[in-house]
Amino acid sequence: MRFALNHIAAPRLPLPDFFAAARDLGITEVEIRNDLPDLLSEWRPEDVKAEAGKAGVTIVSINALYPFNVWGSDLPARAEDMADYGAACGARALVMCPLNDGTKVPFDSLVGALRAMKTILDTRGLIGLVEPLGFPVSSLRTKAEAIRAIQAAGGEGTYKLLHDTFHHHLAGETEFFPEWTGLVHISGVVDPAVSVAEMLDAHRVLLDEQDRLENLPQIRALLDAGYDGPFSFEPFAAEVHEAADPKGAVKNSMAFVSTNL
Repeated sequence: MRFALNHIAAPRLPLPDFFAAARDLGITEVEIRNDLPDLLSEWRPEDVKAEAGKAGVTIVSINALYPFNVWGSDLPARAEDMADYGAACGARALVMCPLNDGTKVPFDSLVGALRAMKTILDTRGLIGLVEPLGFPVSSLRTKAEAIRAIQAAGGEGTYKLLHDTFHHHLAGETEFFPEWTGLVHISGVVDPAVSVAEMLDAHRVLLDEQDRLENLPQIRALLDAGYDGPFSFEPFAAEVHEAADPKGAVKNSMAFVSTNL
């Protein structure tokens, strides 16, 4: 398997140090973000591209456009700005997350957003990574529905799925779609007191033997079914972000996964 590293795994590291840490870990594929940390407001895209070139890493995605499935207000302009940035910094893909506040979004609106976004992505040579969120309040919870919408939008050549092991578990989805999957996010939950329905991003840590999300079976199922893309660490928990040695923590998690697969 190939590991990748999302900047949220070590958000306190400045961009050059984050890229260097990835390479020190033997990782050559990275993800940058527009939230934690917000590189898009802090770095010019050409400088990000230059730093990635110096470090010898590939930017697999910018994370994330939200809420991509509610096409209106300032979203089209934000989508174009983010896509422009992605193309200029050398990113391969743009992560797209659905509305996640309990509001239902009609299927036709989802399809319409995918159609509109397709032109933006295609003209810039980017892939759209559609990431269903498994939270009970999410407007797009399953990969099966995402695929149905992509097909209805004629977006087979533009879109791939982002399989997130946390959201896969929360949604109760059992089917895997390796041929549709362009990227996998991995993180664990170890808190024994929180129910699945109550799990939040703040519970997501690096993988170890206490993981409750069945990450290892998910990873094995994807690999056995033919998925050959990267598995990117995406922990949100404060204790991970505040770790004194974030590179060492990721290294330990990589060893755990590799040893136990």
